[in-house]
Amino acid sequence: MVQEHRSEKIEAYLESLWLEKGLSQNTIEAYRRDLVKTEKWLSGDRATKTLDVAAQDDLQRFREYLSDSGISKKSIARWFSALKGFFDYLVRIGDISSHPVRSLVGPKLSVSLPISMSVGEVEELLNAPDLTDVVGLRDKAMLELLYASGLRVSELIGLVIGSVNLRQGVVKVVGKSRKERLIPIGDSALYWLQEYVENGRKSLLKEPSSILFLSRLGKKMTRQTFWHSIKKYCKTLGIDSKISPHTLRHAFATHLVDNGADLRAVQMMLGHSDLSTTQIYTHVAKQRLKNLVQMHHPRG
Repeated sequence: MVQEHRSEKIEAYLESLWLEKGLSQNTIEAYRRDLVKTEKWLSGDRATKTLDVAAQDDLQRFREYLSDSGISKKSIARWFSALKGFFDYLVRIGDISSHPVRSLVGPKLSVSLPISMSVGEVEELLNAPDLTDVVGLRDKAMLELLYASGLRVSELIGLVIGSVNLRQGVVKVVGKSRKERLIPIGDSALYWLQEYVENGRKSLLKEPSSILFLSRLGKKMTRQTFWHSIKKYCKTLGIDSKISPHTLRHAFATHLVDNGADLRAVQMMLGHSDLSTTQIYTHVAKQRLKNLVQMHHPRG
């Protein structure tokens, strides 16, 4: 019963993450393990404390304990994020006034740049589907829309007929945390969407359905089905086997930033809640420029 009482505030915080931020169950479970482990350590021989009353020195010692245990920087960064969020939550609900994590510095992680594609590689991939086949026409429309909008693959396969306004040239997406956003799409994607809707979708439709992109069986496509389609095209073209639907999302953002797009606009179109998440694409753009200089400049 003591342990149950001790974890009550942790559970309230985790529930708020699910309700307010729509974090995945895997992330919430990882945060739960991190916070419960911290609280268990605090309530050992060192002191009989619950996590919500921990002092900065306590948490600093636990961080040192994690480092000495050989835990990776990435895992410590996740622990730090969970801990900071927990105390932010307690301050927000008025449970505490001071924040013991604010003066702690999280581990510095090296920036892991996402795999991207050149404009030429994207063009090759977009032109790979066989347009004489109804599935090829569907894939062509999906690839064009993915590159034109930067949708997550789950958002793409979840689109319904009413999601796309071909006259206004926009797609309405329900993203993480059930947040809606409108994304403008270019003429090429609009053309192939119209071709698919008018000349392809009806052939795949087996029974009444509002789903936009249908499988051969007339059902909603799975992420794996679309991923395998991209793999097949990449193999045919001899393109990097690591390419996935998410890579086209990265290409969409990278190519926008490369061409001077406003970062806030890119953030809105990608559906990122935090601008810092979008800023990774400025790093990608800088790295691409650096690579160009090294490859082509006489003193690169």
